[in-house]
Amino acid sequence: MSSVPRVSVVMPCLNEAETLERCIRGALEAMREAGLPGEVIVADNGSTDGSPEIAAHAGARVVPVPERGYGAALRGGIAAAMGEFVVMADADDSYDFGTVPAFVKKLEEGHDLVMGSRYRGRIEPGAMPFLHRWLGNPVLSFLGRLFFRVPVSDFHCGIRAFRRGAVAKMDFRTTGMEFASEMVVKAALFGLRIGEIPVTLRPDGRSRAPHLKTWRDGWRHLRFLLLYSPRWLYLYPGLLLALLGTALILGLLPGPRRVGELTIDVHTMLGGAAMVLVGMQAILFGVFTKIFAITEGLRPMDPLFERLFDRYVTLETGLVAGATTGLLGLALVGRVVLAWRAAGWGPLSYAETMRWMIPGTLLVALGAEFVLASFFLSVLGLKRR
Repeated sequence: MSSVPRVSVVMPCLNEAETLERCIRGALEAMREAGLPGEVIVADNGSTDGSPEIAAHAGARVVPVPERGYGAALRGGIAAAMGEFVVMADADDSYDFGTVPAFVKKLEEGHDLVMGSRYRGRIEPGAMPFLHRWLGNPVLSFLGRLFFRVPVSDFHCGIRAFRRGAVAKMDFRTTGMEFASEMVVKAALFGLRIGEIPVTLRPDGRSRAPHLKTWRDGWRHLRFLLLYSPRWLYLYPGLLLALLGTALILGLLPGPRRVGELTIDVHTMLGGAAMVLVGMQAILFGVFTKIFAITEGLRPMDPLFERLFDRYVTLETGLVAGATTGLLGLALVGRVVLAWRAAGWGPLSYAETMRWMIPGTLLVALGAEFVLASFFLSVLGLKRR
């Protein structure tokens, strides 16, 4: 270990006595052979099998992290790191620490985050469960690339490296396995330069079961990706619902339609109105979520979003839009009321009057939503401004 380390290798640890020493000595030897001044930090998460003593004896600096969880342990270890570059890797001997210099070299080329890729490298037989290899990791990595446009083939690789100064501003929040996703997602959102190198995954050296729980931790990763992408969680589904509902309403406004052997009429129009209402609510939730995430520091500032809200999306424009929409809806409802008066306030032809009543009440409801949403957006914007 160097008194002035350039590289800090951080290993999260919870009862890794069987493999920990091999990992520490492998990392130290790799840095020594490459001439890299470095240190190994073991972020101990409450081990009861003697792991802290083993780590100290092998030459690592042990950092106790009382808050439980994979992410919590790594956050504690990263906070204690002194090196310019940080390499984090699992302590189960499933990764070759001889690749530490290769990660550092990639960082020296100008990258801020360098991911290991097991899919572009090699996965040895028995090293990864079938569901993880062919379903969990590929699907979650695909969604991460789709949602955040990240050029990463393996979102959840257990070995990666980064510039300590570059990630310091990210303010990591997660404590569990989803920390692996949070790091990549925030690196993309903050505009960091991300690279990737192939690595080999081998069967780990532990006799106990892994801490990773397939379905629980898979859901935590998926939930994190959705929560950090209001565009895909709210905006796109909302737009799809609203457009489809609007098409149904406009298509049925002149009269019933034949679709094959089916006849669709005002009942389908009512369903379309519900779709528009839910879709618009989803769109508004997407806007609320993004503003909240920016004001709370969960996401970086979006210049286009900021410009739109400073110039166009104001309380006053929202009130005007809401009032205009509501008045248009009242006009359609008024047409039905006039028809009712002409019928002597007696029974009406539902097939005719509902054709105007449904879009009229929808527009009144949307107008009220726009007014309420405008006030709520102004409240959310107080801290931003």
